[in-house]
Amino acid sequence: MKRQNQSSLVEFILLGFSNFPELQEQLFGVFLVIYLVTLMGNAIIIVIISLDQSLHIPMYLFLLNLSVVEVSFSAVIMPKMLVVLSTEKTTISFAGCFAQMYFILLFGGTECFLLGAMAYDRFAAICHPLSYPMIMNKRAFMKLLLFSWVSGIMVATVQTTWVFSFPFCGPNQINHLSCETPAVLELACADTFLFEIYAFLGTILIVMVPFLLILLSYIRVLFAILKMPSTTGRQKAFSTCASHLTSVTLFYGTANMTYLQPKSGYYPESKKLMSLAYSLLTPLLNPLIYSLRNNEMKRALMKLWQRKVVLRTG
Repeated sequence: MKRQNQSSLVEFILLGFSNFPELQEQLFGVFLVIYLVTLMGNAIIIVIISLDQSLHIPMYLFLLNLSVVEVSFSAVIMPKMLVVLSTEKTTISFAGCFAQMYFILLFGGTECFLLGAMAYDRFAAICHPLSYPMIMNKRAFMKLLLFSWVSGIMVATVQTTWVFSFPFCGPNQINHLSCETPAVLELACADTFLFEIYAFLGTILIVMVPFLLILLSYIRVLFAILKMPSTTGRQKAFSTCASHLTSVTLFYGTANMTYLQPKSGYYPESKKLMSLAYSLLTPLLNPLIYSLRNNEMKRALMKLWQRKVVLRTG
């Protein structure tokens, strides 16, 4: 209860896009459509992979977990953002802000490691096809999956607890779309230098290291693709890798720019746009990039649809 004694604030105000009142309605409409499409796209992936036994292999089970993360990540940020855009109720309680930050970090951290695990899986499948079943056996898959989720939980627990141990006694306006760490830290009336060093090093470890491993994996994959005798095979593999790298770069690039920038260099408007990239666009694009271009997923979707039609007509 020491925190409550130190902090005179009981709630925060999320400013969102209050600088552009004339755009509030249009932004609400656009974000609502994106949110609904994101939920639907990722829900379809979760249902298809869960119901089709032939897709119960590491590649698709990783994709299922990624879709769970994307749905959860969107659900933590988007509903509150839509409320802020559609009404004048822009407040969020102290506990609500703590919870939102915790789950943003949990799902964001988990996604960082999960994308790394997925890149390693593709590297093993394309570069070592004969030994792939041994490399990515059930035990290895479970270890990578568990590591991704546990790492996300640990990052969220340490960082959120530390941020909210600071006293908040001054202004309560968060100039952001949600309770993300850099924006909330701006309001702390204490020396946050030690935390900033931790956050900087943590971001390098959690965001930069998986990103570099992904790039390394894809470089190896591209070299393996170049050795393929079939031109069609090369084109298909290049297309898939390019799509994956686009999604990965969008997510890691914007997350890096948000969390690696020191408190002194905090520019709210640019941070809001970058936040939209990894909280809005990445969850929307991932279902399209990772599944709708995939023939196995299309086949499973058609099979599920046909089964539904047969049940309805029968």
